[in-house]
Amino acid sequence: MKRDNPYKQENPYKDDKKDLEVAISMSEISKTVFAPIYPVIANQIKGKFNIIDGNCIDIGSGPADLSISLARITNLQISAMDASKYSFEIAKNNIEIKGLEDRIFTVKGHVEKMPFEDNFADLIISRGSIFFWDDLTEAFNEILRVLKPGGKTYIGGGFGSAELMKSCVKDVVKRNDSFFKNGKGMLTPENIKKIVKRIDKAAEESNITEYNIDYGDSEFWLHITKK
Repeated sequence: MKRDNPYKQENPYKDDKKDLEVAISMSEISKTVFAPIYPVIANQIKGKFNIIDGNCIDIGSGPADLSISLARITNLQISAMDASKYSFEIAKNNIEIKGLEDRIFTVKGHVEKMPFEDNFADLIISRGSIFFWDDLTEAFNEILRVLKPGGKTYIGGGFGSAELMKSCVKDVVKRNDSFFKNGKGMLTPENIKKIVKRIDKAAEESNITEYNIDYGDSEFWLHITKK
C-alpha cells in the first residue's frame, strides 16, 4: 500500500528557476544561520552508532554541509546525493574547497530509486529531506535495499539542540526567505508527533523489521537497522 507523505513540501528541483533559487538560498543559509548545527548533528551521528569506516549516503544532501562535517570526524566514504542539479554543483564546489573530494562524492539521485547496488551502505543519513519524499514506504524499502546487513540510518529533522533551533528559526524569520517561510513551524512539538506517527505507520507497512524513532520537542530521527 502506498503511504504518501502528508507533510511533503513541493520539490523545487522540478522547476528550473525555483530549483536555482532554492539551491542558492539553502547554500547561503547553510553557511550562515545553519552553520553551527551540522558539526553538532555529525557528532551525534558518530556518538549514536560509532560507524566511522565504510560507505555512507547523505540523502538530500543539498550543499553537503552535513557530509563535510561527518567526513571531518570519521573515515567514511560519503556519497552526497541530491536530485537538484544546482545543489549538486554547489555541493561539488564546497567539497573541493574543503579538500574532501577524495572522501565525499556528489551523486544525483532520488530516495525512491537510488543509484547504488544492494547492500552498499554502512550508514545512511539525511537531515530535512524527508519532507520532500513522495512515498515514505517506497523510500524506506529502497533505503533497506541499499543498507548493508547491520547497517544503520540517522534520518529526520532537527537542529542539534532546542537552543540552536530557537536561534536558527529566529534568524530565518528575519530573513523572510520564501522557501523557509513556507516550512515555518514544521518542527513544532505538535507537528513532530504527527509526522512521527505517520513515519511509524509507513515503516510498519514497509519491509523494515527493526527500527526505532527518537524524538523530542525539536527533532525526530528514524533509526533503521538492517538484519
